[in-house]
Amino acid sequence: MSTMNISLPDDMKAFVDEQVRINGFATTSEYMRALIRERKDAIERLRALVIEGMESGDPQPADEVSARLRARIEAARTGMKAAE
Repeated sequence: MSTMNISLPDDMKAFVDEQVRINGFATTSEYMRALIRERKDAIERLRALVIEGMESGDPQPADEVSARLRARIEAARTGMKAAE
C-alpha cells in the first residue's frame, strides 16, 4: 500500500476528525479510503448511465423530453396516468 500526505486547513481537519469519530472509522486513512471508494463508484455509475443513454436510440429534442417528464411529474402529483 502506498502512502500519501495531504495538507488541510484547520477547519477541514476538524471536520475530517469529527467524521472519523461519529461514523466509527478507526483511522483518518480508513475514512479517506471510504470517501475515495464512494467517489470512484459514483463516477463509474455516471459513466455507465452516459453509455446507456448514448446507446438508447436516436436523440430527441430536449423540449420534447422535458415536456414528457413534466407530464409524468404532474401525473404522479395528481395521481393520474400520464399520456405516453
